[in-house]
Amino acid sequence: MYEHDGRRFLSVRSAAFAAVLFLITGFGAGFLISVRAADITVNLSSDSAEPSNIDFSPVWKAWNILNQNFVPDAVATSTPIATSTAGIDQTEVWGMISGMAGSLNDPYTFFLPPQQNTDFSSSMSGSFAGVGMQVDVKNSVLTVISPLKGTPAEAAGIKSGDQVISINGVSTSGMDVNTAVDDIRGAAGTVVTLSIMRDGWSAPQDFKVTRAVINVPIVTTSTQTGGIYVIAVSQFTSNSPDLFRDALRSFVQSGDNKLILDLRGNPGGYLDAAVDMASWFLPSGDVVVTEDYDGHASNIIHRSLGYSIFNKNLKAVILVDQGSASASEIFADAMRYYGVAKLVGTHTFGKGVVQELFPITDTTSLKVTVARWLGPDGLQIPHTGILPDVTATTTEATSATSTDTQMQAAIKVLNGN
Repeated sequence: MYEHDGRRFLSVRSAAFAAVLFLITGFGAGFLISVRAADITVNLSSDSAEPSNIDFSPVWKAWNILNQNFVPDAVATSTPIATSTAGIDQTEVWGMISGMAGSLNDPYTFFLPPQQNTDFSSSMSGSFAGVGMQVDVKNSVLTVISPLKGTPAEAAGIKSGDQVISINGVSTSGMDVNTAVDDIRGAAGTVVTLSIMRDGWSAPQDFKVTRAVINVPIVTTSTQTGGIYVIAVSQFTSNSPDLFRDALRSFVQSGDNKLILDLRGNPGGYLDAAVDMASWFLPSGDVVVTEDYDGHASNIIHRSLGYSIFNKNLKAVILVDQGSASASEIFADAMRYYGVAKLVGTHTFGKGVVQELFPITDTTSLKVTVARWLGPDGLQIPHTGILPDVTATTTEATSATSTDTQMQAAIKVLNGN
């Protein structure tokens, strides 16, 4: 879902997808990706200099002890460790970098060794083989941000907020998102077993999900009775702005003045897409979001491009839920702040930080939390998520009857009920 050849995540500083979509895709948790390659250019020669105030001798002592004394379990099946032409054990190098990242206790900061780096890149290309859901680490637990519509995960009954306790019998406790993606990802037609815990359950339940090639529609439109137009945005991808513009054109041509923007289950995507799409409703210069670097760098303020084609006659509602993350939260927060739309549904995911992807070698990367997302009010998007103006939940009972209680609540708000 993301293209991070030097791009920033909204879930990352190109980013949300932290989260990684299981197709598996990895938006972040959503990523919000901004397309400024220069932002993640790293001067490896200067940045690799050894700090003068840090004693690295314990690292090299441990390195030598391991290399001179470690004996693999003779019973276990082991794979020979790959070594470079210089004879350096690269697996241990990757492990040290992973350990440094893990020591920060930030679920969004982690190292991508060669295979995971390749998988992460492919997960952002638009078509995937997997189960069709996005996950992220929330409160130290691997959590489903959202199953994508029309995917095996949705068909199997997996829901936003579900906790993934194990994957094919392997506990996810302490597991990073990348490892989870690797374990859930697989060839189309194969089966993965996910042990799921859900609010209200006394014990986890196993879900057997058959993987498939997944193509997700980005923007869809529909209508509700009473002159209400609905635009659903599943992701903030690079082509979302064009698709959203076309959908808005159809809305204007319909003659309706009531609009529902459905961001439920939208895990995020490109930051530039979110800013562009908000610009259709906001005058030039309005702050959409600010990247706060806590003094490490100058803050970056993203402002409306000023398309602002609607007048006061527009009545709008945005549908959100626990699967609305990153770019979705930024878009919804700005729209509510400026009085364009009310939010209806449940609290959002709560992805208020920015990650950036740094190349370490030609085949590896380090994803690092580098900033916080601040809304137009100057406050960080809360980790507990954004609370809607009108709370509306979808229960197991209403789902079984195909009754969309959240959509009905949005319609009531637009009709003034």
